[in-house]
Amino acid sequence: MSQIERRHTNARMSKIVRHAGIIYLCGQTSSGSSASGAAEQTREVLSRIDTLLAEAGSGRDRLLTATVYLRDVADFAAMNEGWEAWLPAGAAPARTTVEARLAAPELRVEITVTAAA
Repeated sequence: MSQIERRHTNARMSKIVRHAGIIYLCGQTSSGSSASGAAEQTREVLSRIDTLLAEAGSGRDRLLTATVYLRDVADFAAMNEGWEAWLPAGAAPARTTVEARLAAPELRVEITVTAAA
């Protein structure tokens, strides 16, 4: 049985969970400045994902799935602009995008990914 590795764990969650060659990240949000729009928040979220994937021994070219949560689906184009610029050609994961109430009113984007190690 392969070991489960957890990093940045607290009573509620782990930011990274690695098991059987798969890396699971918790949902990533921006720092939540009320002045920042969806495009800026998307860039910040993707940068955070890059950092966590690198720590776990993976990268954006190894993504398997992504779930994107938008406070307002009207931000879909702005988020996609950042997403498409960030994603390597030919490496698009299976992805779902939904409109959802996020944890704080200033948050516009949250992204959760799963990647191969």
